[in-house]
Amino acid sequence: MDNPAHWRVHALAHVLIAGFVALLPGMPVARAFDVTTHHYDALRTGWNNTETILTPGTVGSKAFGLIATVTLDEQVDAQPLVMLNQTIAGEPGAHTVVYVVTENNTVYAIDGASGAILKQRHLGTPVNPSTNGGCYLNSAVIGIGATPVIDAAAGILYLISDTTEGPDGGAPTFRLHALKLTDLSDAAVPGGVVIKPAHKLSNGSTYEFKPYVTHSRSALLLLNGKVYAGFASYCDYSVHQSRGWLLGWNASTLAPLPNEWLTDREATSPHDFFLTAIWMSGSGVASDGSSLYFVTGNSDDKGTSWETPGNLTESVVKLSPDLSTLESAFTPYTYPALDHDDFDFGSGGIMLLPPQPGSVPALATALGKDGNLFLMNRASLGGHHPHSNAVLGTYNGGGCWCAESFFIGKDGINRVVSSGGSQLQTWQVHTKPKPILVADAWQQTIETGQDGGFFTTVSSNGNTNGIIWAIGRPDGTHNNAVYLDAFDANSGDSLVTNLIAGSWPHTAANANLVPVVTGGRVYVGSFKQLSIFGLEQVGRADRQQPIVEAAKAPEPALPAGTHRLTGTVASVAASMIVLSTRNGATVDVDLANAIPSGHKARSGEALTAIGQYRADGTLLAQSVGRAKSNPALWVPDR
Repeated sequence: MDNPAHWRVHALAHVLIAGFVALLPGMPVARAFDVTTHHYDALRTGWNNTETILTPGTVGSKAFGLIATVTLDEQVDAQPLVMLNQTIAGEPGAHTVVYVVTENNTVYAIDGASGAILKQRHLGTPVNPSTNGGCYLNSAVIGIGATPVIDAAAGILYLISDTTEGPDGGAPTFRLHALKLTDLSDAAVPGGVVIKPAHKLSNGSTYEFKPYVTHSRSALLLLNGKVYAGFASYCDYSVHQSRGWLLGWNASTLAPLPNEWLTDREATSPHDFFLTAIWMSGSGVASDGSSLYFVTGNSDDKGTSWETPGNLTESVVKLSPDLSTLESAFTPYTYPALDHDDFDFGSGGIMLLPPQPGSVPALATALGKDGNLFLMNRASLGGHHPHSNAVLGTYNGGGCWCAESFFIGKDGINRVVSSGGSQLQTWQVHTKPKPILVADAWQQTIETGQDGGFFTTVSSNGNTNGIIWAIGRPDGTHNNAVYLDAFDANSGDSLVTNLIAGSWPHTAANANLVPVVTGGRVYVGSFKQLSIFGLEQVGRADRQQPIVEAAKAPEPALPAGTHRLTGTVASVAASMIVLSTRNGATVDVDLANAIPSGHKARSGEALTAIGQYRADGTLLAQSVGRAKSNPALWVPDR
């Protein structure tokens, strides 16, 4: 087995810089690392193995609790990033600085101890959801949703904004920015560069990037002087226009790479339905230093548009860093059903395991909506076979809008952490005679709602004092609070702490929040807030902050005469459905002209329809989208 100090590959991801942070007089000093990317490294392991302060004992004591909250201007969808010993222009000395971005296109540099806002910059007017077909299921405005990435050596933060620009009310415009860590000023192109690629389709026509049907959700990746980002869609409303992209730029100049990867290059499809988005619930494109890896979502619901390499729907994809060559892929044989039922494989991210002993050293895991956790060989991901999956193993991980984590336990065994459904599970990685995952005897259920899954990270001091951290999503109770949970990684039946970490009033949109642990503190972004936890709570009688009323999410205006209705499908007859509403009433809904046009309603599923009532009381839907199964999380009818 490789020594953890050797496999950490911090040069590969530019994320591990040793530092020293004193927390309280007389306490030991933490050796910590900069958190410069989503899930800590380019492998996306989510493991900080340099944490000496936060142990199961200290976190379980009354000393651990909330030490500061910071009020922000909008919802936080991106993971906070942390730089240790960072200088800030106009501020004396060095600080632990937390970089947080919001959907209002604002970037904050925040003191990681006091919560003081050191610098902030607004990058432009965010986009109103009405411009993307009325996808009101995320934030009230759309700005910076993807986790940025930091080049620690160069002192630069890279991010993508979505702004409203131009005459006549403006249009959505994506820009890639490079900002100096010291003062958030432009480090390269003033105002950033506009993102506007184009790619040839299978019939020779050109498909151009369409900002008004495109969403930046997947975390950015920095690798070998290049910045990469994946793109998805808004609510899958504009399925006839929206397609997924993987794009790259030169980090120094922000010039686009000569090649780009358009995920669906087919000129036609059975239902004029394309997509194959890269969203992964906010997870980032991963890399082992030589290749790029990501997971795609659904395409045409007839399940017949898969094509390699032209449309790798529902697939794990391995590309060359210049974005020119498909090196390998894995598509589950069930992809037609996944496409038909909107069961995106790409709702979860991909995690690359550090080098393993044995004959298959390069492993990866991925877990999507249908709950199948796949263990794959990165050298040959498995391809596509019509009646079976040529992967190393398939396991029940629970439906996942999330991603896995990795750590090595005090027993020296490598482990994968899955978090599908509401279940936290660890899996031992055995590599002889062949790689398999073996579930540990314990399993934890956390308080969580919305769609299945939640994000985890792991902290430890080498192989000892491991803690699995998780964020519980709101379940429609307790004023839509989100919770910070901590479990002893080596005796998983032990809940170490459970604390309120913020609120999430936009319950129709998943809280894809990631706990960030470094330097003896934990950082959690949520709705208009950053929460900072640490050990500065000595002597507190009660570590649990009181439940406070969550700020109400502003409701975007609907056009005059337009209504919104959520309910459970009671019956289906061609394009007509009957919705059973939260108050027990039934309403006829006509989906004939609703977007996405390929949506096939199924009895028992929850839907939100937006449209206008006809004289006979039927709602003529203009758009339709899936709703959470729990009525407590439904948006208000209007």
